[in-house]
Amino acid sequence: MVHLKDTDTGKIIVIGDRVLIKPTTPAEKTEGGLYLPQGMHKTEELRTGYVIKVGPGYPIPAPPDDEPWKEPADEVKYVPLQPKPGDLAVYIQKNVFQIRFNGDEYVIAPHGAILMVVREEE
Repeated sequence: MVHLKDTDTGKIIVIGDRVLIKPTTPAEKTEGGLYLPQGMHKTEELRTGYVIKVGPGYPIPAPPDDEPWKEPADEVKYVPLQPKPGDLAVYIQKNVFQIRFNGDEYVIAPHGAILMVVREEE
């Protein structure tokens, strides 16, 4: 787990096809009432958390210039990601990177590790 110094979360920029997620607290006991050992949560395959920030997406190559007299455009274009800040994401735990920021735990998940999102009505 990476520990980052205390700064404003607004300064975080997520790169590429990655998503910053604040994990929800795992249950302390099962539905049957059994208490789970502390290390049990680490081996769970699927986890949930709220999307905090989303990267720009997948970069796409610039189309070839058909008109050589035009100014070349250096602006990179992206295919946007589906998750949005505020969504509840279900993701695969083994594919994420854990960080600690301002005393809170977060995960950085690649877009491919997110299986589904639950979005409240806009």
